Amino acid sequence: MTTETNTPTTSSHPVRKAALVLAAAAALTATGVSAAAATTDQPKPSGPGAPTVNDALQREVARRVLEVGPPGYIARIDDGRRVHTYARGVADRATGRRITVRDQFEAGSNTKTFTAVLALQQVDRRKLKLDAPVEKYLPGVVPNGENISVRMLLNHTSGLFSYTGDPDFFVGMENDPQHVYTDAELLAVAFRHEPYFAPGKGWQYSNTNYTLLGMILQKQTGRSLPDLVRQRITGPLGLRHTYFADPRATNTGPGYAHGYAIKFASGTPQYTDVSSWPLGGWAGAAGAIVTTTSDLSRFFSAVLQGRLFSQEQLKQMKTTVPLPDGFPIKGGYGLGLFRTDSPCGTVWGHGGDTMGHHSTAAATEDGRRVAVTDSTGEPNEATENPGVERYYRTILFGADAVTVCQMLGKPVPSEVLDNLRGITPAPSAAK
Repeated sequence: MTTETNTPTTSSHPVRKAALVLAAAAALTATGVSAAAATTDQPKPSGPGAPTVNDALQREVARRVLEVGPPGYIARIDDGRRVHTYARGVADRATGRRITVRDQFEAGSNTKTFTAVLALQQVDRRKLKLDAPVEKYLPGVVPNGENISVRMLLNHTSGLFSYTGDPDFFVGMENDPQHVYTDAELLAVAFRHEPYFAPGKGWQYSNTNYTLLGMILQKQTGRSLPDLVRQRITGPLGLRHTYFADPRATNTGPGYAHGYAIKFASGTPQYTDVSSWPLGGWAGAAGAIVTTTSDLSRFFSAVLQGRLFSQEQLKQMKTTVPLPDGFPIKGGYGLGLFRTDSPCGTVWGHGGDTMGHHSTAAATEDGRRVAVTDSTGEPNEATENPGVERYYRTILFGADAVTVCQMLGKPVPSEVLDNLRGITPAPSAAK
């Protein structure tokens, strides 16, 4: 399907909702909720920095997340005064092991920020030019590549169809879950479809963009993406529990949060453990990072403080294009980074969804406050139903918004709380 509009399209699988989920903490801006619409019936904190009310609210949030399907939920919130951590539920439904905030999880499209960092490092090294055509770096690979720049890949203005938007892609994955896709296979899926729009004439989130960036990085450096992440990001930052799945997560024992694809159509949630599926074999440069809440928090703090590249590249990363009219949040997208104008203030970050996880990372512009969350379940159905709607209302329009408000030290808008508390649990989903 070809479109020349800025209106985002959404494929039939929940992982395809990346752009909607990524900045979920601010999703209520679409309803006109503002920070001024804060609830007035909460007790006041007892003193400067007193955490009691917010801690109690976050515990309620964790409980309500579990009630709508995910087996586990973790959060790490640095509000500039102290770090709050929350963990509820199980990391492994088979063994019943309790989840902890130290568990590793699939970070999904948070990976895009890692890939963007690697690309901007290449710009600093004068190996890559943001406004050079993709054709220069991958000759003959991308249709119309002479009119698509590297910057367009990074900020999702290329118009290239996202391979995860193909209606048969996830059907094929479920039929053969251990298949490891090559970059060429993923591009073949994407290029069977017409572009969303002409290069530079719209905005549409597309995993294909980051597959191509990964190919450029590997071709230029002669190194694999796992090696590049280790040598240029996790090593320098001391992120000991973060790596690029190649193609699978390598630590799936104690300390690893299993992810679950959830089907709600029968009424009672049905779970499939997808933690042994090859994340790197389909998400790649667009979504294959495995990490922890602490490591991901340190990463986004370092990014926003310009510790991994020059200040000029930080400026480029934070130069955003507006999200389309009708998009459920307000803000913009830079180079692998969302700017979200949330009900409680502007934040920067990303987020991601895999077959079994929904995670978010939000930070203040100076990187001094960061909030990271992960829910260990993701709807896996081609059609909407009450269970799917309940899941997204609770997590996107409730839990994620509360988390950002707590990080910023702002009262949670009453509309967010009303939405969160008005959702009934899924049958037999509570843990």
